[in-house]
Amino acid sequence: MADYHSVYKGPEGESTKWDDIQRKLGNLPEKEPVWKPDAYQPEEEESKEVSREGLEGKSAEELEELEDECGDDRFMEAYRRKRLEELRKGVAWQRFGGLEEIRGSEFVAQVTNAGEGIWVVCHLYKDSVQDCAILNQCLEEVARQYPNTKFVKILSTGTFSLLLLRCKCIPGYPDENLPTVLLYKDKQCLQTMVGLRQFGGKGTSPELVAISLNRHGAVCGDVEQQEQQVRSLISRLLVQQEEAQQGEDEGSDFD
Repeated sequence: MADYHSVYKGPEGESTKWDDIQRKLGNLPEKEPVWKPDAYQPEEEESKEVSREGLEGKSAEELEELEDECGDDRFMEAYRRKRLEELRKGVAWQRFGGLEEIRGSEFVAQVTNAGEGIWVVCHLYKDSVQDCAILNQCLEEVARQYPNTKFVKILSTGTFSLLLLRCKCIPGYPDENLPTVLLYKDKQCLQTMVGLRQFGGKGTSPELVAISLNRHGAVCGDVEQQEQQVRSLISRLLVQQEEAQQGEDEGSDFD
């Protein structure tokens, strides 16, 4: 009769104490490592990486296309919202940007009723007055730098002077008062600046004009921009001083 018996086998890789002793004595080979499957790792979805530098300057339509290509990308969506807001602000900010010539008959519509919260710089001038030409040149530069402020100029005439008298802006308006700048906001004439001396006289500059206007309110930019105006003015004065010194040195060489 056959001798039936069962042999217990533990889990794969398990060994008895006897086997362990024999391995230490060198009678059995080293135990093979137990095979274990690799840990599960989901496959990474291919995505198109977009750097911040690659997104700068993109239009709203281009940003929307990139968002579709990149899938559900929170950075992309947040950046798109930010850019759209910047674009909207840019459209509102760039309302003017130049020194516009208007007629006296347009004064009420263009200046008095310019709009809520809008600063209006109105220059009354004549071509025959040299100081007016100097101020016009400076105002053109300032208008380009601060397009959220409306800059206009009006040729001084007898008819327009009567209009100003009716508006009670200026008690009298002889040519000796030119150039004259009126500061308007919310349908009110807040300041009347008569003569080029209000802006630095013959040596006036765009920076001096902006600084002079800002004495009566935030006409030309915010606090940071106003600080930049002062720095630019200092730089301009230093350059002028250096050029004057060079001119004196060259003159002394000829002597």
